[in-house]
Formats: sequence, C-alpha cells, structure tokens
Amino acid sequence: MARVEIYSSKLCGYCYAAKRLLKKKGVAYEEIDVTLRPGRRAEMMRRAGGRHSVPQIFIDGAGIGGCDDLHALDRAGKLDALLS
Repeated sequence: MARVEIYSSKLCGYCYAAKRLLKKKGVAYEEIDVTLRPGRRAEMMRRAGGRHSVPQIFIDGAGIGGCDDLHALDRAGKLDALLS
C-alpha cells in the first residue's frame, strides 16, 4: 500500500472530504494538522511547490494536489493504481 500524507486543518471542509474518500477506500494516511503544528505549513508549501491551501495530499512522496485533484483522480479511475 502507498504511503499517503495529508496536510490539513481542523476547520477545513475540503480536508474532511478528502479524508472521507481515503477512508472509504480503506487507505491509511498520516495527517499533519498545520493549525496545531504551524511550522509544518512551511514544509507543506515547500513540498507543494508554493501552494498554501489545505489539504495538500502526497502519495508516496509525490504531490497530487488538494481535494478536487484527489476526487478527479478517482473519477478518472487513476487513484486506485496510485494507492496500491
């Protein structure tokens, strides 16, 4: 199974939607809450090419973007291959 990391914040509906999809697929993920650990936001931005919005999702170290990008990969039938 792929390693999934999701940078998130507590008050983010898109973060909850992304995590809900991952849970539905039975995927374990590491959640990094940038609200509780503000130093991690700079790390997220560096890894995400300057993007500062949450969620930012990484699969096996590769940035795939945010919630909309995750759902687009799923609709295109490409997400399961990335997660396996």
